[in-house]
Amino acid sequence: MPEALLNNLYIFVLAMFTGFEVITKVPPLLHTPLMSGSNAISGISVVGALIITAEVAGNNLILWLGVIAVAMGMINVAGGFLVTDRMLEMFKKKPAAGGEK
Repeated sequence: MPEALLNNLYIFVLAMFTGFEVITKVPPLLHTPLMSGSNAISGISVVGALIITAEVAGNNLILWLGVIAVAMGMINVAGGFLVTDRMLEMFKKKPAAGGEK
């Protein structure tokens, strides 16, 4: 294995463990703000994937990987916003049962 690939794999595995440890320690009260932040990061990833995909010339593998990255990033962004909206609905006051407004 080339040394650069081994170093990148090492960093990726460490990032996975770090991410898992951070996410499991988040209290429920902070889930909504963190979801909004992760949506912003996913949006940045989508923009990066679009730029890289637009620069590809003649390499179909990279083109298709870019298309898949854009699609998965957009699914993540849309799903994150739906979950965030649903969580924020829990904090809205509900109207009284007597029909008062």
